[in-house]
Amino acid sequence: MIVSLLLYGALGAVAGLLAGLLGIGGGAVIVPMLVFAFSWQGISPDVAMHMAIGTSLGSIIFTAFSSAMAHHKKGGVLWNVFRNIALGILVGTYCGSFVAAQIPGKWLQLFFAFFLYYVATNMLLNKKPSPTRTLPGFAGMTGAGLVIGGVSSLVGIGGGTLSVPFLVWNNVDIRRAIGTSSSIGIPIALAGCLGYVTNGWGVPSLPRYALGYLYLPALAGIVAVSMLTAPIGASIAHRLPVPKLKKFFACFLYVIATKLLYDALRAVCG
Repeated sequence: MIVSLLLYGALGAVAGLLAGLLGIGGGAVIVPMLVFAFSWQGISPDVAMHMAIGTSLGSIIFTAFSSAMAHHKKGGVLWNVFRNIALGILVGTYCGSFVAAQIPGKWLQLFFAFFLYYVATNMLLNKKPSPTRTLPGFAGMTGAGLVIGGVSSLVGIGGGTLSVPFLVWNNVDIRRAIGTSSSIGIPIALAGCLGYVTNGWGVPSLPRYALGYLYLPALAGIVAVSMLTAPIGASIAHRLPVPKLKKFFACFLYVIATKLLYDALRAVCG
């Protein structure tokens, strides 16, 4: 248990830095490491993956809030964008959690991985969006929120790997896209975590201190550290030149896409 708690704290440190620096919740790092920690503790593999996703989303509530507040102090959050997309995010994430509880997400992971490769390549090539393209109205933003929220709940991420490219594609400055993405991560995590708690309620094989698919000791360890490191990441993001920040984000997307592709192909072939 001591080793697991140390791992939870280390995960929190990484998640907080990623949240502040890139506007993501860190779920792409947290989920696989939680699966490893749960296996180390002897938790049943029947519930380990769903618990990892549910706990990841629970931790992102706090990480995203800390990151969003840090970006807000620097004028980096577009709250009008948050208001327009929040409804779609809430509905998409909550419904997606029910889908995730019933079916494997391997085919979605394959699609998501190739989408990230496409986005990252465009960023590295510095392909400019059409200068006339702007963010859609309330209906369009709600639709985008449904997609971002649904995908996020299926793979246990805070949505930044989708929302940041979406905002940049619509000519939002990369720094403001990252800051706004942090705020978008809050409703994603709230709705997703609630869905995993609901769907995991009363499931056999859950360990002690589990609230549905939310594992409270892991949540506490991650949150305690991540809320300290998120403002540090936000400060770094506002100091980095925009071209370097874009390249860093693109490289991060390549890493995440490769991990998702590997896991999906292993699931399909296995």
